[in-house]
Amino acid sequence: MKEEKMIILSMLEEGKITKEEALNLLETLEENAEKENNSIRDNNIKAKWLKIRVFDSEDNTKVNVNLPISLIDVGMKLANKISPDLKVSGIREEDLKGIIEAIKNGAEGKIIDVESENGEKVEIIVE
Repeated sequence: MKEEKMIILSMLEEGKITKEEALNLLETLEENAEKENNSIRDNNIKAKWLKIRVFDSEDNTKVNVNLPISLIDVGMKLANKISPDLKVSGIREEDLKGIIEAIKNGAEGKIIDVESENGEKVEIIVE
């Protein structure tokens, strides 16, 4: 969770998000971490991971974020903030809500695979 907090703080420092958005993301991150801890303790379930990858036109990694599925709401918000290509790709907020719901209902594998006109790629994978 420390890495995710650092990402949020970096985004705030770079002006990509407001103080309020950063606070909201940090609160959601902590709430979801608590839920995950309770869920794992209660159900002894192996956590799945949401992996967000953004590559430039030469397949160099620009963004590499791994989050437990229990933090999926935060992960999708981060993906939306980190990569404007996700918005430009034509994925609407309703689409993201559908994706989140599908993942929460057990969808696995590559969920998003988008390439922009300039060759940048965004992948979101559930493992």
